[in-house]
Amino acid sequence: MNYQETIDYLFNALPMFQRVGASAFKKDLSNTLALCSHLGNPERKFKSIHVAGTNGKGSTSHTLAAILQSAGYKTGLYTSPHLKSFTERVRINGQEITEQAVVDFVEANKSFLDELKPSFFEMTVGLAFWYFAKEEVDIAIIEVGMGGRLDSTNVITPELSVITNIGWDHMQFLGDTLPLIAGEKAGIIKPNIPVVISQTQEETTSVFIQKAKENQAPITFADQKIKLEKLASSQTGLASYAVSQDGESSILDFGLLGDYQIHNLPGILESVNQLRQMGWTISDEALRYGLQGVSSLTGLKGRWQILGEKPTVIADTGHNEPGIRAILTQLKSYSFDQLWMVIGMVQDKDISKILALLPKDAQYVFCQADLPRAMPAELLGEKAAEYGLKGEVISEVNQALQFARKNTGPNDLIFVGGSTFVVAEIEDL
Repeated sequence: MNYQETIDYLFNALPMFQRVGASAFKKDLSNTLALCSHLGNPERKFKSIHVAGTNGKGSTSHTLAAILQSAGYKTGLYTSPHLKSFTERVRINGQEITEQAVVDFVEANKSFLDELKPSFFEMTVGLAFWYFAKEEVDIAIIEVGMGGRLDSTNVITPELSVITNIGWDHMQFLGDTLPLIAGEKAGIIKPNIPVVISQTQEETTSVFIQKAKENQAPITFADQKIKLEKLASSQTGLASYAVSQDGESSILDFGLLGDYQIHNLPGILESVNQLRQMGWTISDEALRYGLQGVSSLTGLKGRWQILGEKPTVIADTGHNEPGIRAILTQLKSYSFDQLWMVIGMVQDKDISKILALLPKDAQYVFCQADLPRAMPAELLGEKAAEYGLKGEVISEVNQALQFARKNTGPNDLIFVGGSTFVVAEIEDL
């Protein structure tokens, strides 16, 4: 098979949560364990860091990879979903897996895959572990797909577990209270493996403490140890933070501009502290270089990404209630004449809380990503109208953005988001 045929096989032959939603979700690790066994247990052949959470796990994973890469380590990075290309999911030192390697993996294991019938995600996890082992990475950052306890990635024994935060997302799978969701995320806590919690939350703290105690896993709530204050953005276009820890103060510049990163940075910095204690050599220079250059070092996109000026165009992949709330708070810090929101969402989530948050004085363009899970733009427009949100319905994402650009003034602001998949389809991302 060539690459296109291989990708078609993956997308069409195997269910994929990203495209179809609930029917692709399996509450079982047996397929992943069987696939890893077939591959010779590659997950045991490299060191790893496991990152879970509702929001922030992608930013945290990319940033830790950038820092370790800057420190001279050959660093793997497994994340999901991809924005533009399947190969984004598996990277080493920022370089995406080659198309040929994807072909080789499927060709070598196709008869086994046909027999096992793993989900798209299970198969992709196997591919990532196989590739990292084959390329002999020093360490790999492994981002959880959903939850933690029964996520396909949860077959690794990492150096360190990191949990960013807990919010309302995937409730049909993970539970309908924050403690229940936290219980699923806490499933990545392993016996005697340190765990870093990025953001202390009253509803979930006891869940993590109890799980860590059961596993005799040292636990650190990073934001209690490391205090941050966001300063005015530096002249270099970076976000600047005053950092206080262990009685010392410093200023760090971060290449990710979203205000919500203030909740991720303590976990990132404490993870570096823990790795240093384990004997990993990470200089202050490598830390600073990784923080500043995370996007260019790892290829991260869609996190408060500025796509244009006059009018200002900003894209962000935040898509659940906490993510949207953070986006709206940051938008208020900008000066503009009129806010435009190019918005699309998926249909297997309760979007009522998000629609209730959105500003009624914005101009809306309702669109939809090109995948089965996408909520039809017409339906989104109808639901939004129930909350007093009015605008145009233009299904195709780039046409929707083009309409907004044509109808805005130079002092307006256009926000594009509501779904990772809407941001993924922006042509000039």
